[in-house]
Amino acid sequence: MYARQFEELDVWRNARTLCTAIIAVSQRGRFRADDVLRKQIYRAALSIVSNIAEGFESRTIGLNREFLGRAKGSAGEVRAQLHIARDLGYLDDSVYAELLAKVRHCSAQLQRYMARLH
Repeated sequence: MYARQFEELDVWRNARTLCTAIIAVSQRGRFRADDVLRKQIYRAALSIVSNIAEGFESRTIGLNREFLGRAKGSAGEVRAQLHIARDLGYLDDSVYAELLAKVRHCSAQLQRYMARLH
């Protein structure tokens, strides 16, 4: 089925869920006090959701691919920041594993979505 709005895309819905989870976890405990990492991971997670939407609403398939590529890059950024947050003790093992799985899933969805665009 062809999506008429970006809100219908599974990849966008999953990125939105990831983003809200990242924001929620970054507001707790010692993570909250680390303004630099907290703001950076927040922006990177928000960038995934925003770039998927912006690409979908763009004028051309080429622009859509470009924005999806940016979203995938931001997913990589979130992954890197999750590793740092875990290393600093801001995330326990279960939260870290859950968020890492979500961002990896989102990245794989983005890859498949980009491959389907002609």
